[in-house]
This record gives sequence, C-alpha cells and structure tokens, in this order.
Amino acid sequence: MCGIVAYIGHRQAHSVILKGLKRLEYRGYDSAGIALLNGGLHVYKKKGKVAELEAHLLLTGDEQNLKSHVGIGHTRWATHGAPSDVNAHPHFSGNKRLTIIHNGIIENYDALKKELLQKGHRFESETDTEVLIHFIEDIQQHEECSLEVAVRLALSRVVGAYAIVIMSADEPDMLIAARKGSPLVLGLGKNEFFLASDATPIVEYANEVVYLNDDEVCVIRDQQFTIKDVNDIPTNPYIHTLDIELEAIEKGGFDYFMLKEIYEQPKSISDCMRGRLNADTGTLMLGGIRDYVDQLVEAKRIIVVACGTSWHAGLVAEYIFEDLCRIPVEVEYASEFRYRNPVINAGDIVIAISQSGETADTLAAIELAKRQGAIVLGVCNVVGSSIARASHAGSYTHAGPEIGVASTKAFTAQLTVLTMIAMLVGRKKGTLKEDNYRRLLKEMSQIPRKVEKALALNAQVEYISGYYKDATNAIYLGRGYNFPVALEGALKLKEISYIHAEGYPAAEMKHGPIALIDEEMPVVFIATRDSSYEKIVSNIQEVKARKGQVIAIVTEGDELIASMADHVLEVPDTSQLLMPLISVIPLQLLSYHIAVMRGCDVDQPRNLAKSVTVE
Repeated sequence: MCGIVAYIGHRQAHSVILKGLKRLEYRGYDSAGIALLNGGLHVYKKKGKVAELEAHLLLTGDEQNLKSHVGIGHTRWATHGAPSDVNAHPHFSGNKRLTIIHNGIIENYDALKKELLQKGHRFESETDTEVLIHFIEDIQQHEECSLEVAVRLALSRVVGAYAIVIMSADEPDMLIAARKGSPLVLGLGKNEFFLASDATPIVEYANEVVYLNDDEVCVIRDQQFTIKDVNDIPTNPYIHTLDIELEAIEKGGFDYFMLKEIYEQPKSISDCMRGRLNADTGTLMLGGIRDYVDQLVEAKRIIVVACGTSWHAGLVAEYIFEDLCRIPVEVEYASEFRYRNPVINAGDIVIAISQSGETADTLAAIELAKRQGAIVLGVCNVVGSSIARASHAGSYTHAGPEIGVASTKAFTAQLTVLTMIAMLVGRKKGTLKEDNYRRLLKEMSQIPRKVEKALALNAQVEYISGYYKDATNAIYLGRGYNFPVALEGALKLKEISYIHAEGYPAAEMKHGPIALIDEEMPVVFIATRDSSYEKIVSNIQEVKARKGQVIAIVTEGDELIASMADHVLEVPDTSQLLMPLISVIPLQLLSYHIAVMRGCDVDQPRNLAKSVTVE
C-alpha cells in the first residue's frame, strides 16, 4: 500500500528519494515525507502528493541538509490515523535520535502503546508506526544493546505485517531494513544502496537487487550489507538481475499511465505468448508449470484465489478450465478464503492470481492451502515477488510494469496465461481434441491484432462517454464468458469515475436489478455472438421496454442489436472462450474517458492503492 524509498551512497539523497517516491506514488498518495541525515535527523512531511512534499522541502529545507547522502522517504496510504502532516511518515523516536518509515500494520500496537505510555513515552501521531519506533528506542535503552539488536528484539514481539527502514542520528553510515508480509527490495549499486517497495525507483541506478524474505533484517553499513533473520542467523541472499526498462515506467507521451497501459495490451498479450505458443507448429509450452502438468491433469478440483480484477480473471478461468479440461473449479475471494475453514484436500490445485505478487490476502491464502497439502501455482506479473516465491510453481504474465491503479493489461495478460494452461492440460487429458486445440492456437495468435482493432474504437468510445459522464449509477450485463467481463467493466467505472456500477449475469436482471431501470439508467451489455446470443437479445429488449439507455458491445456486423441499442461498439469476432480478451477493451476505454470528463485523477483514484499489501 505505502511506498518506501531509502538511499545511502554518494548521490544527494533527497533527489534520489523524491524521484523514487514519484514512481511509487501509485502505492499511496494521501501524504508523503522524507528524512535526511546531516549532523542530525531532519524530517519534512506534507499531507497530499509528492509534488507538495517536494515544494515544501525546497522551500523550507536547509541547503546543507539537501546535500545529505543518506535518507529515507515514504508515500502513505492511511491505515492508522487520518491523512495529515503529523501522521505522515517518517516518524521519530521519543529522543528524536531514530526515525522510521513503514508499510504494513502492527496489529498489537495498542498493547505496546499502553505499555510505553506507562513508561513515560509520549506520542505525536495516531499511527502504529510511531509506536514501533518508540518500542525499538525503549528496548535499546533498557537492554543497553545496539540498534540492530533492538530492532530484532522488537520485531520478535511485533504482530502484523511490516516493511521498515530505520535511520539513526548516532550511526550516520547505517540503514536498517526488515520485512514481514510487505515487500522490500534492496538495490545494489556501485558503493551505494537503495531500498524500495518495488524495483521501479531502483532501475535507473542499479540492475541488481535482492528481494528480502519474510523475517529478514538487512543492515547496510560501511558500504556493505548483511542479511540475517530475526534470530540473528545469516541468510544467503540471491541477487536478481532486473529486466525492467526505464521507458516502461514512464508515461511515454500519454496523459495517464492507465491509457498507456490500455494501449500496451496488444504487446503485453504478445509478450505473454512469446516463446510459449506457436500456432504454425502447433506447440504450446509453459516451462514454469512443466513439472506439475500431470498433477493438473489428474486434479479432482481447482481452486482459484484472487482479489479484485484478478478475481474476475479467475472467474473467466473457471469457464475455460471446466470447458476445456472438465475439472471442477471454485473461485474464491482470497480475503474470505482463509477465514472460513475451507475444505482442501491433498492433491487439490490452487491457482493464486495477483498482478503485483504481493497481495496480502492472496499470500495468506497460499500459506493456508500449502499447510493443508494443496499444490499452489502462481500467476503473477512481478519476477521475484512474494507469491512467485511462495508458490510451488507458476507462470509469469510478462505484461511489464503496471503503474495505473486500475488494472487493465494485467487482466488480459492473466487471461492469456490461464487460457494457455487450460489448453495445455485439456490437450494432455484428452478433453480438448486436437482439431479444437489447433483452432484455439490459431485464434490465440490473432488476439493481439484483434485487440488493436478494438482499440481503434477509442474515438467512438470517447464520444459515447460524453452522454454518460454525469450518470450516478450504471448496470453491466453479460452471459457466459462475458459475465465476468461485465463485473470487470463495472469495477473499472466505479474505481476511477466514482459512479456506482454493478455487474450481473444478464439472466439475473429480472431477479432484482430490473427495478432500477428507467430513462436515466445506462445499461452496458456485453452482447457478442455466442451460445447465449438469443437470450441476451431478449434481455436488451426488456431494458428498452423500460426506457433504459443501452450501450452494447457486439460482434462486428451485428445489425439486430444495432437496431435496438442506443449506442453500439463493434469488436472483432473470435471464439467465445477468447472473447473476454477483446470485449473488455471498450469497457476499459469507457471508464477512462468518463473519469477524465468528470475531472477524476485516473491513475490515483481516491482511497485506492495499487498493491494491497495489508489486510
């Protein structure tokens, strides 16, 4: 949720940190702060976005402080305490000799705070983070130990999730970092080190990183780093080479990252298939799950766990796996899965889907499934992420960095991977016959071109958006494979335009939602030609009979629905199994244009963060 950046080296720390915070602002943007070490700790904090912090720092910061070569910075997504200058990170210890930044939630902070208040500690903010740094200070004083030991002792008593970086006025050449349940990356430069919530602030300066594991503590001192667990046992860190290009995390001439990422989908889908799918030779290979294909073939049940847009991708996958593989599939909200004592049998396959690979609820669901003997396969975008490491195996989507909070290209990349897995399993199991397998391979290879054609609707979608930008409610309806697309379209609209929208199976309209329909209600139908076509035509007629405003996503050349709907958007034809990859495109564009017309911040919608790394 929150964004962390820290630096120690030969550069001016404030410029590295501010640039990094801007790249991490999608993780949290209700307040920001920076601490610089130069003869003492100097903290600058501001409610609002990083630009406001930057202006505040340049206006009030001492020139000497700005020359500091060590510092920590933070963008906040509020958990404990409302957004404010005071609640913004970094936070001081009571003696002002220590400062901390933190992503996560300390669940037992209230008990710790009461204990510290009895000892005479006084707090300035409402945050759990300030309690943690006071707790570390208290241990250091009473145990008469080093800061490193105090951090380990404190973390052994902390309950919850954290990624932290601590800086001490008494040890100006040192940073201490630790993680549990929240991501933290160590970047290795030449005589310089970077710490961040993900690799985007690091890629400009270093191409080697270490992804800290849970319960690991990293100490950077004297141009060296050590990593040990909380019990002071050294670990053997694996150094990864980054494959992110700097251009991938810039807007590239687009007004918003979201629009850029919508337009990147032909490439991201192609990248997802590259080296895996070849329609000419009839080959399909997924090296990441190679050793688990037999278990998938023999599986009695597949359970999909995910959140948000990834959950919608999982719903489409349910249709695909049951259709091609004849394996029962259950799709679970990861946030509910771990709390309802689910029945998991040895040999069950759990597919965990997450763009970031750091979603806290999905990680918790993975650990529960593993304890009960399930095989866990991860589908995520970020190499080296927590879900990738926690899963037994899996496949990366290779969609490239997704900065916009509202997920777009991640959705279609996840569908691409999930479809390829189902095709691979169905063919080996014999439930997907060779001629259908070959036909689907050919159709898959044409999807990027067809997505490009759907993107050509942009001007038409923008025109239609002008009619509905002032709506207060909307209904999205679809059947079969397009029902989850209706859910995803509704989610996109409410996420970034703040218009209340709901998605339903079209047949369910008569069981309640039809009561809402009047001449003010826009109803979006995903009505491409498939096995449910005649049924959805009837649903459109029912809405028009009640004066609803119909926007229809249809297959090219559909004159019947065009004669009924108020607005029609034609997309290229493909297999109904693959249609969600195409039919979602105009819905993404519709939400984008309506949000822009309403003056909303598309990339940073209120109350939302990109990666939900806390429960």
